Amino acid sequence: MERVAPWLRAVNTVLTPAIAGRRKKVDRHIERAVREAETRTDSTAHGDDDFIEDMRVLLHAYAAVPDLTPLGWLTASQEVTDRIENRLRIRKLHALDPDTADERIDRPVIVTGLPRTGTAVLQRLLAASQGLRAPLLHELMHPDFPDVPDTDARRRTERVVDVQRRAVPTFGDLYDMHPDRPDSCVWVLPHGIGHLVRVHPPGYVQWMLDRDYAPDYRYLKQTLQVLQRGRPRRRWVLRAPAHLWNLGALMKTFPDARIVWTHRDPATALASLCSMTETAMALNTTEQHPHDIGRLWLGLLATGTDRARAERARLPAYTVLDVPYRHLTGQTDRLPELFARLDVPWGRTEQDALTTALATRPTGHHYDLARYGLGPAEVDHALADYERIYGAFL
Repeated sequence: MERVAPWLRAVNTVLTPAIAGRRKKVDRHIERAVREAETRTDSTAHGDDDFIEDMRVLLHAYAAVPDLTPLGWLTASQEVTDRIENRLRIRKLHALDPDTADERIDRPVIVTGLPRTGTAVLQRLLAASQGLRAPLLHELMHPDFPDVPDTDARRRTERVVDVQRRAVPTFGDLYDMHPDRPDSCVWVLPHGIGHLVRVHPPGYVQWMLDRDYAPDYRYLKQTLQVLQRGRPRRRWVLRAPAHLWNLGALMKTFPDARIVWTHRDPATALASLCSMTETAMALNTTEQHPHDIGRLWLGLLATGTDRARAERARLPAYTVLDVPYRHLTGQTDRLPELFARLDVPWGRTEQDALTTALATRPTGHHYDLARYGLGPAEVDHALADYERIYGAFL
């Protein structure tokens, strides 16, 4: 199966000579990115040394991927540049309006779960309710105060989405990206499993698992405060499977959050995730090794669920609500009950949003766990505790 557009190979071939030397100059790129960010934001990087150094680690990790394509390098280096710019802008906006730090992020609803378990669908259903809102993709990728015209943010986001769609004709079957629709917190959180969908950087996985995520979640909160400033206050609906790996840091930052944990048969979710990863890696690397993809994600899912269960045990029972995938795709008559438990009304607006979601649900993504060197027995062994505890929701 051809996972990317045929023209992409030609583009990478043409770009290879021009890009080859840049991967050896990560530090120079970071220094230039900081200078450009300071110019664009009319701010200073003073006080953000740790954030910038972590961006340096990330870009070095991308540069160390042996078969990274020119497009993969350009995408990673531009994303690092944008993230540094966003960080400086958020700090500047808080400094310009100190009251921004007093914006309360009350009782957010945070949707998480293993990847490919319906988190995006549920976030958008919840965000359709009148009293709730979710951050839109262009807000996450280029955050600013609400009274600032966002034409540039939307245009820059549109370019990213357009490249994805042109490079992967079937991208809409894998992930529904649109500048004006709710999207994932990973566009603000600087580190986590999101990067591993695109590449498998040497050494990055362990570094990522070992780091302290408290600063990342404080930054997420600061970004939400900026997006909320001057607007009528509504409950935020946030979403990222990556939150499972860091529930402790998440709950310290948002202590009154309600967590909605989506569940799906792990073997099916894993197969879908591996297929999505293989396609994303085809954009960024010249070689994809399905068995390596399977082993990496099986281990990461086991780690993530173990961490999440340990953190959940420390929380009050009412904090986390469990939602089976089937309630989002088939047995949807149970959704009003979920909304009620979240103190969210269910009416015509919510029913219409559900009808639209079901009618536009992608159906063209096909996957096979065996392609990734795994079978149900391996998944059952690695995720035995998950299935034992949450089997009723699978």
